[in-house]
Amino acid sequence: MTGKEDSIQKAVVIGAGAMGSGIAAQLANAGVSVYMLDVVPRDVNPEDPSDRNRIAIKALERMLKASPATDPLNAGFMVPENAKLVTPGNITDHLEEAVRDADWIVEAVIENIDVKRDLFSRLEVLMKPTAVVSSNTSTIPLWQLVEGRADAFRRRFVITHFFNPPRFMHLLEIVAGSDTDADVPPMMEAFGDIRLGKNVIHCKDTPAFLANRVGIYYMFRAITEAVDRNMRIDEADAVLGTPVGFPKEGIFGLLDLVGIGIIPLVTESLLKTLDADDPFRQQDHNKGLDLVRSLLEKGCWGRNSPKGGFYRMQRMEGGKKQKQAVNLETGEYYDVGKLKLASVKASKTQGPRAVLTSGDALGDYAWVVVRDVLLYSAWLLPEIADDLADIDASLRGGYNAKWGPFELMDQLGVDWFCSRVEADGLPLPPALRLAANRPFYRVHNGQLQRLVFDFEAEQADYATLENKPGVIRLEDIRRQGPPLLTHYSASLWDIGDGVACLAFHSKMNTLDPSVLWVVNQTIAFMGQHADTYRALVIYNDEKNFSLGANLGLLDAGFQAARTPLLQACGLSGLMENVMYQVVDAMIVHGQSVFNALRKAPFPVVGAPHGMALGGGCEILLHCDAIQASAETYMGLVESGVGVIPGWGGCVRYLERSQGIADLQSGRIPAVRHAFQTLLMPQFSVSTSAQDARKKHWLRSEDGITMNPDRLLADAKTKALSMVDGYSPPESVTFALPGQAGKSALNMAVDDFYVKGQATYHDVVVADALADVLTGGPEGDCQLCDEQSLALLERQHFLSLMQTEQTKKRIAHTLKTGKPLRESPEANGETVEVLRASRQQLSLKPYPFTGNPLDWVEAFKLKLMADVSAFLLKQV
Repeated sequence: MTGKEDSIQKAVVIGAGAMGSGIAAQLANAGVSVYMLDVVPRDVNPEDPSDRNRIAIKALERMLKASPATDPLNAGFMVPENAKLVTPGNITDHLEEAVRDADWIVEAVIENIDVKRDLFSRLEVLMKPTAVVSSNTSTIPLWQLVEGRADAFRRRFVITHFFNPPRFMHLLEIVAGSDTDADVPPMMEAFGDIRLGKNVIHCKDTPAFLANRVGIYYMFRAITEAVDRNMRIDEADAVLGTPVGFPKEGIFGLLDLVGIGIIPLVTESLLKTLDADDPFRQQDHNKGLDLVRSLLEKGCWGRNSPKGGFYRMQRMEGGKKQKQAVNLETGEYYDVGKLKLASVKASKTQGPRAVLTSGDALGDYAWVVVRDVLLYSAWLLPEIADDLADIDASLRGGYNAKWGPFELMDQLGVDWFCSRVEADGLPLPPALRLAANRPFYRVHNGQLQRLVFDFEAEQADYATLENKPGVIRLEDIRRQGPPLLTHYSASLWDIGDGVACLAFHSKMNTLDPSVLWVVNQTIAFMGQHADTYRALVIYNDEKNFSLGANLGLLDAGFQAARTPLLQACGLSGLMENVMYQVVDAMIVHGQSVFNALRKAPFPVVGAPHGMALGGGCEILLHCDAIQASAETYMGLVESGVGVIPGWGGCVRYLERSQGIADLQSGRIPAVRHAFQTLLMPQFSVSTSAQDARKKHWLRSEDGITMNPDRLLADAKTKALSMVDGYSPPESVTFALPGQAGKSALNMAVDDFYVKGQATYHDVVVADALADVLTGGPEGDCQLCDEQSLALLERQHFLSLMQTEQTKKRIAHTLKTGKPLRESPEANGETVEVLRASRQQLSLKPYPFTGNPLDWVEAFKLKLMADVSAFLLKQV
């Protein structure tokens, strides 16, 4: 930390459109007070003074209504309370009061240079001398923006180009002018990096900078080629999306997402600013622009438009929705079904070349577009960037691409790509000639390197790609040597300074016996090497931290038990009993291992990002501390698949609930809070790390890292800060209300059931959860220890697994990715009958030792880990 990241405390955003309001919201998420200003509406109500601020007010309201899951373009606020930091206003009435104390003034108005210059002329007489002014433009050069401005203004001016939506897109491009003070770019980089959570790249003052220079060319090349070939756009998106590392929406789908109204604006701007020989200008844009303009004239602006865009959802007879796509030749819409393209399927195992070499019309289309985009990217060195890694990073951060253009060429094989380009009769750019069929990236002595070009000397050589200070990447650690421990689904790594990192690497980072075995061995290993390893971080660098327990393994076992062969042999029941024993063993081992993690003689810090659900959330609840990425979606979702948390989640969240200061005193309030949270994951899963703190998945002392690139380093720092004087937490004893409390909880569920707001299986699940949280039949007016509650968790988890409806919920979720909700028509039984339908189990307690499993139990867990690894390898 340099302190520069704290130099901005007050800001002004001028322009309350999608981009401007998103920037204002992200500033508020960072704790900055923001004025958000726009013009006074033409139809303002003279009797309502606040109506003069209508545009900014409506932008706030729009963002407060939006959810990251359903409307990420507008879900700007990480928690609604952050909106209190944003003051809506208008440029006519509030510009002076907003600007005079501002540390940063962001211009995000329409892409019209005259409008921007007029605004800058007003700002330069109002702003304080130390303030920074920036434009969010990506199409107008900086030197044109500051033309006619005073020297003092020029010294404090930069371009800060965010990507939409500003909360979620990782890239921030900064452009400084020749007159910009030397302290401004590093100050803005520190603030953008640490406070706003962005990967900041300093760009040259060239049209569209980095990401958009390549990304917009990609989009237009795809559109014009598709129009020329009269492609079906759903097929075009299928081959130009995931198979080549672009977002799954593809080109037309992505344009619908950001809004196709931007296309004419960006095209016209680039055609004005690019040199005449630029390949972008050599395309025939007219056909594509005519199509776009016709859609815009019909009110088809994109996904958030009622009329859709390139795609739309049409309600058919019977109320069913049908996805449709526009015909590029006629402008009419056609029905879109689920595509099954052999080349796309092959690309999942064979890589992007499978699509480009398919030999069909789609493969030819994809090859021409990808070829031209990659050639264009190579021609742009060194015009837009001296370092090819910056171009790649800009496409990953600005477009959510899996690979940048040079990384994609490495995936294809540089020699293969160049040979095919030459076979097409096209010249190779200097960068490709100097690469001499070498990959653009390589690993050398454990270091990631990329080619660096000296175009004047006509040579290229490799140089190490250094991380920014304060950034640790697990992928770099993995390159430098083998792990300390490993199994199929998890590994343990040395990240330096006596800290180890436990990382999952199963599909979707789901937890299975392989993960449990590595966790168990990690605790033992660190105990045996206490002089070397002093702390543990649980982290991985995949998209999501963990989607919970691997229910697919259990579902596959129960499905196998019901195969006709086993049924014919009379062995189906035996196989099901074996599976119940496997489930019980997984619960026992999971509870024991997680308890040992909590009782380990060294600090454990969880570092989640993305989704941390179910078992992934449970392991975090057993950590001493959490350092969460700002975009962490955390919660216990087991009730959605018909079970309850079984690896200590009920116990640990009940502990959190009892620590909530604003709950009423007594035994019931904390239990009720935990019950509602665990029973209704649709409301309780966090929508951000700040929301996770609000919902008590995180404690007040847990940390939040805005920039995911810094998460591992921040978690390591937190772990080291806890080493001196560390002692594991004491076991907790709970004062619970017993059966009287359970009856109170069930009465609320009964009411929902009678009203049709809860399904019949919700009643069954709720009964099991209520029994655990209130202490079971023996819990009346007595203290319950963790061991007793863990046994109740285990008994009720297994009893729910034995219900047919839980098996159906699990199978449905695995198949569709969505929870199964039973039909209201099936709600015929009384709640008493429903609760009695669940078998009450009495299981032998398995006492916790607080130590990792050893001897016989460790052997059992290892055997389960090996079997699960074998089965997963076959899938």
